[in-house]
Amino acid sequence: MRLTTQECVKFIPSSRDLHRCIPVCQVCQNLIRCCCGRLIGEHSWQESSPPISLYPGPGQDVEEDWSIELHTKASPTNAYGIVDFEDTATRVCRAKFVRVAVDSKPEALLQLMLREWQMERPKLLLTVQGGSENFTLPPKVKQAFSKGLMTAAVSTGAWILTDGINTGVSKYVGEAVKTFGGHDLRKRNTVGITPWGVIDNNTDLIGRDVFRPYQPLGNPLSKRACLNGFHSHFLLVDDGTLGKHGCQQGLRRKLEKHIQLQKIHPRLNQGVPVVCVVVEGGPAMVSTVLDYVSSVPPVPVFVFEGSGRAADLLAFLHKQTANDSTHTSSLYLEQQITIFDSESEDHMTPDAAILTATLKGTRASPAEQLSMALAWDRADIAQKDVLVPGQHWQAGSMEQAMLDALVMDRVSFVKLLIDNGMTMSRFLTVDRLEELYNTPQGQTHRFLHHLVEDVKQTSLPLGYRLSIIDMGLVIEYLIGGAYRSTYTRKHFRAAHSRLRGLIPNSSRGKSLQDLHFFRTAQPYRPKITTTPVLDDTPLLVPFNFNDLFVWAVLQQRQQMALFLWQHGEEALARAAVACKLYRSMALEARQSSMDDIISERFKSYSLEFGQLAVDVLDCAFRQNEQMAMKLLTSEMEAWSHFTCLQMAVSSCHRPFVSHSCTQTLLTDLWTGPLNMRKNSFLKIILSLLLPPAILLLEFKSKAEMCHVPQSHEAMLFGLDSVKSLPAHEGTDHTVKKRGLSFRDKCLGPVSETVSSVTVHCVSWIKKLYEFYTAPVVKFWFHTMSYLAFLMLFSYVILVKMGDQPSVQEWIVIAYILSTAVEKTREVLMSAPRKLSQKLKVWFSEYWNVSDFIAILLFLAGLVMRLHANPYQTAGRISYCLDIIFWFVRVMDLLAVNQHAGPYLTMITKMTSNMFFIVVMMAIVLLSFGVSRKAILSPDEEPSWSLARDVVFQPYWMIYGEVYQSEIDVCDDGHPCPPASFLTPFLQAVYMFFQYIIMVNVLIAFFNNIYFDMASTSNKLWKYNRYRYIMTYQERPWLPPPLILLSHMTLALRAIYKRCRGDAEQEERASGLKLLLGHEDRKKLHEFEEKCVEAHFHEKSDGLHSSQINRIRATAERAEEMCLMIGEVTEKVNFIQDSLSDLDSQLGQLQDLSALAVDTLTLLSASDSLHQEEARLAQCRPIAASQHILPHSWTLPHRSGAEWDGLNVRRMMAKSCKSTPPSFENWPGVPGPASRHTPSESCGLSRCASPLSSRAVERNNLMRLAHTIPFTPVSIMGELVSIYSLEEVPSHVDPESNTVSSWSSRGLSALLQPLFSEEGSLDGGLRRGCRVLCTWAEQDVLRPGLVYIVKAFRAEVVRTWQRYFHGSTALQLCLREIQQHRAAQKMMTVFNQVKPEDMQHSPRFLDVLLVFWHSNGQWLTIERNMSGDFRKYNNNTGEEIDPCCSLEEMLLAFSHWTYEYSCRELLVLDIQGVGEELTDPTVIMADSQRGEMLFGPDNLGDAAISGFLQKHSCGACCRRLGLTGQKMFSIAVDVCVCVCERERSCERECLHVNQKKETYL
Repeated sequence: MRLTTQECVKFIPSSRDLHRCIPVCQVCQNLIRCCCGRLIGEHSWQESSPPISLYPGPGQDVEEDWSIELHTKASPTNAYGIVDFEDTATRVCRAKFVRVAVDSKPEALLQLMLREWQMERPKLLLTVQGGSENFTLPPKVKQAFSKGLMTAAVSTGAWILTDGINTGVSKYVGEAVKTFGGHDLRKRNTVGITPWGVIDNNTDLIGRDVFRPYQPLGNPLSKRACLNGFHSHFLLVDDGTLGKHGCQQGLRRKLEKHIQLQKIHPRLNQGVPVVCVVVEGGPAMVSTVLDYVSSVPPVPVFVFEGSGRAADLLAFLHKQTANDSTHTSSLYLEQQITIFDSESEDHMTPDAAILTATLKGTRASPAEQLSMALAWDRADIAQKDVLVPGQHWQAGSMEQAMLDALVMDRVSFVKLLIDNGMTMSRFLTVDRLEELYNTPQGQTHRFLHHLVEDVKQTSLPLGYRLSIIDMGLVIEYLIGGAYRSTYTRKHFRAAHSRLRGLIPNSSRGKSLQDLHFFRTAQPYRPKITTTPVLDDTPLLVPFNFNDLFVWAVLQQRQQMALFLWQHGEEALARAAVACKLYRSMALEARQSSMDDIISERFKSYSLEFGQLAVDVLDCAFRQNEQMAMKLLTSEMEAWSHFTCLQMAVSSCHRPFVSHSCTQTLLTDLWTGPLNMRKNSFLKIILSLLLPPAILLLEFKSKAEMCHVPQSHEAMLFGLDSVKSLPAHEGTDHTVKKRGLSFRDKCLGPVSETVSSVTVHCVSWIKKLYEFYTAPVVKFWFHTMSYLAFLMLFSYVILVKMGDQPSVQEWIVIAYILSTAVEKTREVLMSAPRKLSQKLKVWFSEYWNVSDFIAILLFLAGLVMRLHANPYQTAGRISYCLDIIFWFVRVMDLLAVNQHAGPYLTMITKMTSNMFFIVVMMAIVLLSFGVSRKAILSPDEEPSWSLARDVVFQPYWMIYGEVYQSEIDVCDDGHPCPPASFLTPFLQAVYMFFQYIIMVNVLIAFFNNIYFDMASTSNKLWKYNRYRYIMTYQERPWLPPPLILLSHMTLALRAIYKRCRGDAEQEERASGLKLLLGHEDRKKLHEFEEKCVEAHFHEKSDGLHSSQINRIRATAERAEEMCLMIGEVTEKVNFIQDSLSDLDSQLGQLQDLSALAVDTLTLLSASDSLHQEEARLAQCRPIAASQHILPHSWTLPHRSGAEWDGLNVRRMMAKSCKSTPPSFENWPGVPGPASRHTPSESCGLSRCASPLSSRAVERNNLMRLAHTIPFTPVSIMGELVSIYSLEEVPSHVDPESNTVSSWSSRGLSALLQPLFSEEGSLDGGLRRGCRVLCTWAEQDVLRPGLVYIVKAFRAEVVRTWQRYFHGSTALQLCLREIQQHRAAQKMMTVFNQVKPEDMQHSPRFLDVLLVFWHSNGQWLTIERNMSGDFRKYNNNTGEEIDPCCSLEEMLLAFSHWTYEYSCRELLVLDIQGVGEELTDPTVIMADSQRGEMLFGPDNLGDAAISGFLQKHSCGACCRRLGLTGQKMFSIAVDVCVCVCERERSCERECLHVNQKKETYL
């Protein structure tokens, strides 16, 4: 792929007036341009020399025209890379760009965009055409265009093509991307096709694979354009010209046609649709639209009406031609051109309108339109415009659309097609299901292949096609246990083999080397070989939503699985199946060392379906408890005759098993038919000891036991299950037959044929049967037997063992052997089909492993015990060790208890998790033991005792046994081994590390496990409770060794069943299941569907009522209100314009009336002697006014002939009358008395300043003022000088960086007093007034802001004249500013040293010194504060009770200043608005100040003493490290130091301070 650019190589002047200068002069080089737009110096003369003369020589054509083909050359592109737009501060906007030639091939450009730029393949192409110059869109049109364009692009994955410049319609596209687009560059597929020659600063982009910053703000005087910063990619088209537009249109159109030929999706044959969006535009836009609609294939055009110019013209023509239905061309245009009016009442959104126009304009068939909508994933468009009545659909098109929707994971389309009548029984076949499983989906497809390889224990060849039987094996592998998939059953494999043929032929695409794998995928062969059926006869196996649901789960399509879960029956079972499948897949992913993200995703999917199952179960349990419990144990034929409870337990779904519904069912299963509430264990033990007491117990009724599944203990009594009748004989009769319990079978017919005595006998037998078959009775019966066994076993090993076993020992032997037989029965009758799987599941339980070891150890001891010594002694020792396992087995009996069970769960968790810590402790133990033994015993011979000595003593040292006598081996006088002094040191290190660190780590670990398990142990116990109950539910009721009788009965029954051929029925009946009839199952499924609907209804209600949705709805309403406000604003502007026009017309009438009045005045003032003179004077000003009147005063819609001198004079009179009253008395502005009288005006008219001219001028000024959008403020006010306290570098004190110094020169400003009710700020010490700054030198004050000036009262100045002789007011102002600056600096330090979590940062306002020139007064000035003014303390130490963190911080600041200044300064009188403070008082101790410092409100020691007495330290004081006491003692010390001579001065200060407090 080679991209080129064009470069002009010959200079052809664009001007025909050529200079004849030889060589070319400097003027020609800088003024005359080539036809390409460049000067001579801007050309590249590498291959040729520049022209000597611009005038053609002899034989040259003067009229030579410049062309791209003749006068440019192609060269490899020298500009591509990434451009960074620097002015977009809100987000990072970068775009990829490349400079290409105008004749570049569109194939190369598309390859560049897809491969190099990695843009997603377009599913729609939106080419935006419109005006290239800046224009204004109405707010409603702009909103519709921006939102509609971006919504259509983002929702469909479309590309947007524009000119890419920062003007015109491209700018609006960029704003739409900014507002509604995403941040991902790959998803912002907005491509700008821009001429290279019109780009401003295009030389900055030159470079190969560069990263260039770009400023989109161009020169407003330049004719070039800037790139828009919100485009994602740029194709910079170069035709060799500079500053010329339009060269990109041809390449853009070729690129659009090439994209139109691409596929919209790899599965679909439909091309990429193109739609032209027109906004505004010039005259050339009409021809562009005509070119689009007349092309082959045609391109639909979408026009935004109301955008202006060409778009409105097209909309008008479209409406006119739409009414004329006689012409074919009008009908054609109506189909190809769509007009969108944002003002219309049509509720169609703009994005839907764009996509609808695309579908209609492409003239595609309904199937193709459905494919386009499917590729866009816009089910709303398909439902509204495609799946409508009256459409003609080809055979199989709907099924193909359904298949495409499933493969492309379009959940909304699957729902839409199902709602439109698509059924799974008609759609789902073996071929389609296998095609779905073989969908290439990257990592998911590879993961399925790995699962198939694990199942088959072999590697698959490249290109292997998964079969439906392979998926059945995978499902069985993932679910485990006795689960058998429908796909792997014999009848399905036989039918599948008939469908596919026993030997694959070439038409199936199979090779001979794949024959082994084909046979593996089709593992079943009929015994009778028949001719293979090679036709496509459909497989007679009904598929439903369950098959599609399992496919979605295995394909990891969670949203599709969640949708399919809602359809069909057995929703609770499907949720449990999905939970199990995902959990198993997560385990396989971890074991296969795949990415942790995949495993975590599987785990999250499993938790989602698990929570869904719990929610549905909870909803069902709240509606009907018995029906909910039936859902748990009802047999599911579609899921290998499993139950929901079995599936939940197999998937380790603890929340499901620990739910109240499940626990209630388990409780009913545990108690069985017994109805006992209190002291149940006492009643059961009494009944076991005294069997007649069984008849006195209370049993549950039939209604109470209807939800409990049938037990198979009836097999012990020879009770066969009643077979169901055929379906045509009546479902009610079948239900009654299949759902009968033992008492119904006995009491029903017997009560009608036998006597009452027989009925009572049967009733007693029934009670005995129900009592002994209850799991709780079995538990106590076996527990009592087990305790008796332990006592006998303990007696056997405690007493002397004879040569032959005693009676007690024979009982123990019989008990253990019968237990071994029972364990064997448990293994053989467990759920898995294969023996290896049975053993694997059985050995996964800890207690089974313990029992296995105990039995083997006992058998070994028994064999040795039957021989003579020493084997007999070894056998006895084996007995002694074996009883440990049997005693530990008692803990499993405690697990049934609700209180002891959770503790046992904790112990199990601790034991299983302590492995690694024990290993680390063993490593430390061995390291010390080996080194210690080697040092102390260097001469040991090899023996097994060495290993004991290495471990023995270091192990007991862990528990505190230090072996003190062996620490120093030299004490007993024996020779010391070499380096024996090291052993005490090693022992100390070992004891510290092992005893102090490792043991405490182990304790902390156990403690952590305990607290973690405390909250979940109850839930874990509830989950384990299922295993305990099922153990005793399936266990025979007779305990060992009598259990052998039950085993013989079971063996005889199994032989009988095998002889009768009921093996399949026996397989179905295995486990604890509730067998229901057809009608009962139907009612149960209806109840489940209602629960699912109720669950989603509750979920949707909660979703709609959530705070996020409320905020979203409020935002949408606010957006609508903004649009309405914008419309109202437009109408208001229109009314204002109309009023302005009306005012202009009224002004014209005023001019005419003023002319009439002035004319009458002249006539009445003239006498007969001066008539001729008055006539001449009247004509002269009229002529003069037409030349003197400025052009800017000319009113609109008035001709120059309508103006005269009297109008101008009337306007001046009108302007004088409209002068504001506040300005009339200002110095220099004439008041009403200074206005001229008419007679004076007449006199002045002779001097070319007539009254009529001033009248018209005044009217024109008033109209000009009305056209200004703001009220002009005159620069008025009194002149003042501003002096500031500046920070300058310190030369005296090198430790401090800066010192405060007054500015040497005052800066001028104009201040206008604000005389209003809220302007006065008079107080006790100073008077204040608000002023407006109208002008300031060097921005010392900000014009337009309101300030407050403050001056000391006269009595205060007189009081302090004895301290300050001369300018007392100046001295007071200076000290006031200095104390403000001191408080300001301390606040700065305080903000730096305070903790970071103290969020507030208060600050004091800047105070400046002002000299008022008009009266020679010195004042202070500060910025006016608006808001709630608060005062936090005063200069006597009194403070408020803080109610927020800011107030508490400000009070702590006063305390901090006292400690920070070493108890010399104290900042009080803190007040202000929020964090902005003003008017502080800096208190200085009397011993520290000489003359009065920091203002007249400095009360000295008295203020400090008052503060120390009244201040209460809070949390902020404590966080700043300040004392928290009242500081009363410090206050007393300060008060004692106050001298009597200072009290008189203090009283004067207090007198002045009272006045200040009155002011404040």
